[in-house]
Amino acid sequence: MSRKSFTLNSLRNLLFVLLLAGAALGLGYLAALHPIERDLTFNASNSLEPASVSALRQLSGPVEITVYATPQDVRLGDIRKIIGEFISLYQRYKPDIRLTFIDPVKEPEKTRAAHIQLNGEMVVEYAGRSEHLTVINEDTLTSALLHLAHTMNQTVMYLDGDGERKLDGNANHDLGLLFGAKLKQNGFKISSLNLAIAQDVPLNASMLVIAQPEVDLMPGEVDKLLRFVERGGNLLWLIDPGPLHGLERLAEKLDLQLPAGVVIDPSAARMNAPDTWALGTSYPPHEITSGFNLITAFPSARPLMWRENTGWQHHVLVDVAATGWISETSDRKFDKQRDTKGPFTIALAMSRSVNSLDQRIVVVGNGAFLANSFAGNGGNVDLGVNMVNWLAHDDKKIALQPRKAHDSSITLSRNQLTAISIAFLISLPLLLSGIGIYIWWKRRRA
Repeated sequence: MSRKSFTLNSLRNLLFVLLLAGAALGLGYLAALHPIERDLTFNASNSLEPASVSALRQLSGPVEITVYATPQDVRLGDIRKIIGEFISLYQRYKPDIRLTFIDPVKEPEKTRAAHIQLNGEMVVEYAGRSEHLTVINEDTLTSALLHLAHTMNQTVMYLDGDGERKLDGNANHDLGLLFGAKLKQNGFKISSLNLAIAQDVPLNASMLVIAQPEVDLMPGEVDKLLRFVERGGNLLWLIDPGPLHGLERLAEKLDLQLPAGVVIDPSAARMNAPDTWALGTSYPPHEITSGFNLITAFPSARPLMWRENTGWQHHVLVDVAATGWISETSDRKFDKQRDTKGPFTIALAMSRSVNSLDQRIVVVGNGAFLANSFAGNGGNVDLGVNMVNWLAHDDKKIALQPRKAHDSSITLSRNQLTAISIAFLISLPLLLSGIGIYIWWKRRRA
C-alpha cells in the first residue's frame, strides 16, 4: 500500500470516528433534553397507576416529603435507598416533590417534635397540611395525596335509627370496614343521622346515604327526607330486595319504579359464584365509571326502572344479567310465563338543576355489595367510592385504586412436565452431541 493510500485511509477512518463520536454526543444531548421512558415490566412495576398520576396533577404546588429513617434498618437493610427509589416514581411525574431524610438517632429533637413513632415513618406536607404514613406503598401515598388535595371538609351522613346498614359499623351487614374506612382515608367525615330526633337533614351534609331500613320510617321522618331532596340535597340510596319500609314516597318523588324479585345471573354460576350474584363487567360511559373496568358483584340485587321526565337526567351506571331474569320465588329456574328476561339496570345516576344547585342522586338496587361481607369482591369498593366522589362534586378524585399483581404462575400437567424433562435432559444433549460429531466428521474429511 502506498503512502498516499495509507494517508487517505487514515483520514477516512479518523473522519468516520469523529462523525460517530459527534452523532453519539448529539444523540446524548437530545436524550438529556427530551427523555423518553418505557416500562416494559410485566406488571408495569416501574410506573405509577393512572390514579396516582391523576392525584399528582391535582397538586398545583410543591410537596414536601420528610422521611425519618436511619441509614440502615435491621429488617429491610438500606431503607433510604428503597424509599428514595419509590419516591422517584412520583418525582418522574411531579418534579417539585422534595424528599428529605432525617436520622432519628442523630436528630432526636426533630424526631420528637414531629411525633415520629417508627423508623422509616414518612411525613407528607402540602399547602400547610400534613399526613403521617407508617406503611409506605402506592396505595397509601396516593390516598394521602388525594386527602391533602381534598381541601373541602365534606361530611357524609347516613340514615340511622331504623336498622339501616351503618357506614362506620363493623357487623357483617354494615359498611364500615372497607367502604367507610376508604371514605375516611380519602378525607370525608362520616356522621350518623337519626331523623326521629333531628329537626331536619343538616345543611352542612355533602350527601345523605340511605341503606335499607329494617322497620318502617315514621311519616315525619319521610317528610324530612323529601324536604332534603326538594331543596337540592345529594343522595346515595342503596335499596335491597323486599319492602321499602315507608320509603315508597321517596321512590315516587324520584319517579322510580322498583319491580319485586331478585336478579338471577347465569354468568355468575360459570364463575363459581351463586347465581343470585349479579356481576357487572362493562359500564356505560359516565363520570363515575370513566376508566372503570373491574368486575363488581351485587348479591341479591333488585332491578331499577324509572319514568322519564323533563326534570331529571338519568344515566345508567351498571347493567347486569344479559342472559338472566328476575325471580320472585325461591325456585330460581326460569319460567317464561312468570319471569322477566334481562338485561337489567341495577345502578342509576340522576342529576338536575334545582335552587341554583347541581343536585346529584345515585340509586343502587343493592346494599350488600358495599357490606363488610362482600365489599372485598372485585371493584366493589372502588365503584362505591367513585359514586361518593361524584355526589360530592369531586369528580377529579374518581379513579381506580393502584394495580393488583397479575398472576404469573404456570400450571403444567404431568405429561407436559415429562415432555419438558425428556427434551432438556435427553433430546437436547443428544442433539448437541450429534452436531458436534457432524462438525468433527466434516473437518476430518476436509
